[in-house]
Amino acid sequence: MTPTWISTADRLKALPQYVFARLDELKANARAQGVDLIDLGMGNPDGATPQPVVDAAQRALQDVKNHGYPPFEGTASFRTAITDWYQRHYDVQLDPDGEALPLLGSKEGLTHLALAYINPGDTILVPSPSYPPHFRGPLLAGADLYPLMLSAEKDWLIDLGAIPDEVAQRAKILYFNYPSNPTTATAPREFFEEVVAFARKHEILLVHDQAYAELAFDGYQPTSLLEIPGAKDIGVEFHTLSKTYNMAGWRIGFVVGNRHVIQGLRTLKTNLDYGLFSALQAAAETALRLPEPYIQEVRDRYRTRRDFLIEGLGKLGWTIPKPSATMYLWVPCPIGQTSTDFALSVLQTTGVVVTPGNAFGTGGEGYVRVSLIAECDRLQEALDRLTQAGIRYDTPALVSMES
Repeated sequence: MTPTWISTADRLKALPQYVFARLDELKANARAQGVDLIDLGMGNPDGATPQPVVDAAQRALQDVKNHGYPPFEGTASFRTAITDWYQRHYDVQLDPDGEALPLLGSKEGLTHLALAYINPGDTILVPSPSYPPHFRGPLLAGADLYPLMLSAEKDWLIDLGAIPDEVAQRAKILYFNYPSNPTTATAPREFFEEVVAFARKHEILLVHDQAYAELAFDGYQPTSLLEIPGAKDIGVEFHTLSKTYNMAGWRIGFVVGNRHVIQGLRTLKTNLDYGLFSALQAAAETALRLPEPYIQEVRDRYRTRRDFLIEGLGKLGWTIPKPSATMYLWVPCPIGQTSTDFALSVLQTTGVVVTPGNAFGTGGEGYVRVSLIAECDRLQEALDRLTQAGIRYDTPALVSMES
C-alpha cells in the first residue's frame, strides 16, 4: 500500500477528469467479454505507413551514424525538408536553421511550449471545444484559462469580438486549430488575418495547430497562419506526420515560425529529451517528399468514408454538414443525452466507440466525435448495429455515465 504522504503535484490535481480513461476501461471490459469493438474513438489512422517511408527508415537503421544521440535541434536535412514543404504548400519561406524544430509528435511540442512560455497565473485564451493538449498543457503550467466558447451558430469559429478588452489585454497566448479537431470547422483566410491583427493589438503569442492541413476535400485549401503578413513575428504553427502519413505511432511532428519562440521551446527540450531518433527523421523526410498522388489517395479515402457515414447517419435522423477537412465527423447527441452518456450507451449496446464531446472541454457538450478510421464495410457494420439497437437522433437516454 502506498503511503498517504506520497502524493502527486498540485499541477496534476488541477487537471479535469480525463474522459478517455473511463472509455478505455469500458473498452477493455468489452474486449474481455469477447465484444467485437468498432473503435471510431481515437484519431488513430488505420492502414500501413507508406512503403517508401518504411524503406527509408530501414536504410537509416543500417547506418551507424544514426545510432548515437541526434542533434537537439534535429538533423539539418529534416529541417530543410520541413521548410521545403512549407515553401511548396504555402509559398512561405522559412529558415531551417532557426525557424523549424522537429518534435516527438505535435502533442509533446504543444504541451512543452506551455511549460516554456506560461507562468502560473498567466491568462491563456483557449477555444472550447479544442484538442486537449491546447488546454491541458497550459493547466500543467499553472495558467488561468479563459475559454472561448464555440458554437454551431458561428460555424465553430472564435468570436474575437466577444473577448472582453480587459481579458485580451492581459492574455499572453491564444491557442487555435483550423481545420479543427474536434469540430471539423475550417476558417477562411480573412479569419486568420483578423486573428493576427487582434494578436498584434493586444500583444498575444499565437499558437496554431495545423495537424489536418493536408486532409482537405472538395477543392478546399487550408490556410497556414504563416501565410499572413506579420504572423511569423508573433506566432508559431505545429504540424504532425501522424494523420496524413499513417505515422501516429512513430511520434514525429514539428513546429515552425518565430525563431525566438522556437528557441525557447528548444531550450526547454534540451533539459527534457535528446530529440527525435535520427533514423525516424530520415523516414520523415521521405514522407514530406511523397508525390501528390499519394496525398490525393489519402484525401479520397477519407472523403469516401465521410460521404458514406453521413449518408448512413442521415437514415437514422442525423443531418450532418459535410466537413471540408479533417478525418472526423462532429455529431450532435440525441436530445436529452449528455455526450458521455450517449457515447457510453452506444458502446455498451453496440460495441461502437465514439468520443464524447466534453473530452474536448465544456464547449463540446452535446456532441460526439466520430473518427473515419475504418473502411466502409466496417462503417456499414457500425450503422447496422446502431439501427438494430434502435439508436437514432431522437433516441431517449439508454444508460447513465455511472452504469
